[in-house]
Amino acid sequence: MSDTSGKKIEFLREVVPGLRRLAIMANAGNPGSMLDMSEAQATARRLGLEVTTSEIRRAEDIVPAFEAFKDRADGLYLCPDALLRTNRIRINILAVGARLPTMHGHQEYVEAGGLMSYGPDLASQFPRTADLVDKILRGTKPGDIPVEQPTKFEFVVNLTTAKALGLEIPPTLLARADEVIE
Repeated sequence: MSDTSGKKIEFLREVVPGLRRLAIMANAGNPGSMLDMSEAQATARRLGLEVTTSEIRRAEDIVPAFEAFKDRADGLYLCPDALLRTNRIRINILAVGARLPTMHGHQEYVEAGGLMSYGPDLASQFPRTADLVDKILRGTKPGDIPVEQPTKFEFVVNLTTAKALGLEIPPTLLARADEVIE
């Protein structure tokens, strides 16, 4: 897993200059999500941010998590996970209702109303995945194939959500975005 937490928090700080309190939501049942939360917590604390975390386990935990964040966060960092992905529209509606700018790990969350995402460009990984499957089908043992990290990342911003939150996205940040949703 690539540590992108620092970059995600940096982007969030550019949009929310007064960011002092960061909420982090992760699925407690997903080790990868929990690792991302741990990295985000460490990064946020190094930057002097107060951190509030919510470890959810099921969809019914999402609303109580937002109630716990109320008046305790200036931004919300969401750790990529299937449970959060499935509930991304609901999460983004709750975040806008709570006036919480969100940082996600994948573009699809921003397409569903999240504010921003930064993470691996999943589409660019599909051809490489096909190459690896081909090697395995031709007899290469999976354990003999080295682990690879993503090399292409994408940054996506949703201006409609920014407007709903009353946020101004700095032009320098927009210029760095791979995609801007209007």
